[in-house]
Amino acid sequence: MQTFRILIYLFLVVIAHGSFDCFTNRPQDAGTDVPSGKLRSLSFAPFRDGFSPIEEKFPLPEHIDEDLGLLADKTYSIRTYSTLGGMQPTADFARKHGVEMLQGGWLGNHQGSNQTEIAALIESVNANPDVVKRIIVGNEVLLRRDMDVDTLIGYIRQVKQAVSQPVSYADVWSIYMKYPQLMQEVDFITIHILPYWEDEPVAIEHAAAHVEKIVKQVADKAHSMGLNKPILIGESGWPAAGRQRGNAVPSVVNETRFVRSLIEVANRNGMDYNIVEAFNQPWKSNHEGVVGANWGLMSIDRQPIFPLTGRVHENPDWYWEFAWATALIILITTAYIKKLRSVSTPRLLIFLVLTQVLSVCLVTLAEFLWRTSYSDWQHAYAVFMVAANTLLSGLLIQRFYNLLSGSPAAPPLASWLKYSYLFFILLALYKTYHLAFNGRYLSFPVEQFTIPAVGVLGLIICLWIGRHRLDTRALAFERLVGGENSKRYHRSLASLLGFGIAGVIIGETHEFMAAYDFIQAHPDFSEGLPVALGYTLNNQQLVSWLLCIFALSIPFWSNGTDDARA
Repeated sequence: MQTFRILIYLFLVVIAHGSFDCFTNRPQDAGTDVPSGKLRSLSFAPFRDGFSPIEEKFPLPEHIDEDLGLLADKTYSIRTYSTLGGMQPTADFARKHGVEMLQGGWLGNHQGSNQTEIAALIESVNANPDVVKRIIVGNEVLLRRDMDVDTLIGYIRQVKQAVSQPVSYADVWSIYMKYPQLMQEVDFITIHILPYWEDEPVAIEHAAAHVEKIVKQVADKAHSMGLNKPILIGESGWPAAGRQRGNAVPSVVNETRFVRSLIEVANRNGMDYNIVEAFNQPWKSNHEGVVGANWGLMSIDRQPIFPLTGRVHENPDWYWEFAWATALIILITTAYIKKLRSVSTPRLLIFLVLTQVLSVCLVTLAEFLWRTSYSDWQHAYAVFMVAANTLLSGLLIQRFYNLLSGSPAAPPLASWLKYSYLFFILLALYKTYHLAFNGRYLSFPVEQFTIPAVGVLGLIICLWIGRHRLDTRALAFERLVGGENSKRYHRSLASLLGFGIAGVIIGETHEFMAAYDFIQAHPDFSEGLPVALGYTLNNQQLVSWLLCIFALSIPFWSNGTDDARA
């Protein structure tokens, strides 16, 4: 009978979890469907898994051929960024598949390489006038500060004198406003408008309107100079995963909403656009973190990330995660079923709910870390972190049971918990201060620390229920080893985490306030500070991370007592 009772409540917990997952993973409205037909242009970088320009592992000709075959019925044109580096046969394959090209020449800070690239660009353009319709000399060179504007203008003039097609330079829109002389040199103005990356990030609800506003602003600037040149939105898109910036939240649904709304705005206003990008580029994670690798309309496996019509699932495979989490709780309950027979119903429910929460967190962590790992060492780190969280979950579940069942003290278990939490708190310190001082491209590692944070909250709940009082001192680990010295050491760690919380807030706020466009919009410090602080505190990922490390610090702030051995 007791076993039946346990199975009934296990079934109820699983059903509640499944209902919650089903409700939260319903397909979402993602805006107006894209009219049937092709997109105007897509950024094209045919780097596949294991290929990277950083490591000089360039695309193979067959990769370019296959990828253009995939894109031929999706876009009229592609934009390339380099003529060399494996991209040499692109024009031939574009002709084969009936795709036009907006061909780019990559410029950097090395004059010799720049001249080699320019020579190859001129040769390719002149050899393929039926395919290459426009040319872009350099991409965000001034933004990266690889050269000064006069040197760049020299390259633009060199190419213009050698080809017959229109020539431009591509950079973020504010660079054209900062260096308006570029508008006089190019045949068409190519601006990048990426609402996510703006110095003042734009929420998805206002992103398309922001693009429309910026195009008008640049056009007004050109008209004020007596120029009436075409404007190309050379890059615009939205990331499907990665770090939140202010109110700009990466997600599959938001990427879909942006692309659809961009096309709607462009069609309504007759704008010329190029969407970044055709395929996800894992190699970009080396410079831009997870978010840099997830701007594609298709995955690295050449599968669509989202549809251009209909409702959209943020996580279409959620039921697999539900199945794995369910399998885990069934396995754990089976292992504890004899012990749980004597546990009262309210305490049994608490145990099952906490176990289910840890199972869900573990499955979510494993899926997310593996999906956002793009190299061998990242995969190794993912395996290590899943293993560490699995170990901690097992220890926490045993501790939950001991507290809820009133079992005798278990010093070895408490010791293992102490050292496990010490590992996570030291790792959290490293990540927190890294975020504070250099966090622009770093994701907030919430998933990696959810289990330790939930574990602390679970211990508090079990202590309150098991002992009918809330005594945070029973969470403390100091008295297990080291006496007063250990106690002071642990409080030092907790203090460092507290300073880290302040450091992340200050670092994120300073990142906004130090940006060029932000300073132009808010030159007065007293005016800019509340705006920047608002972007920081509206960042749900950042706040979630701060809550995680606050929860982690609780046991190390507590005063050690003999209860810590229980």
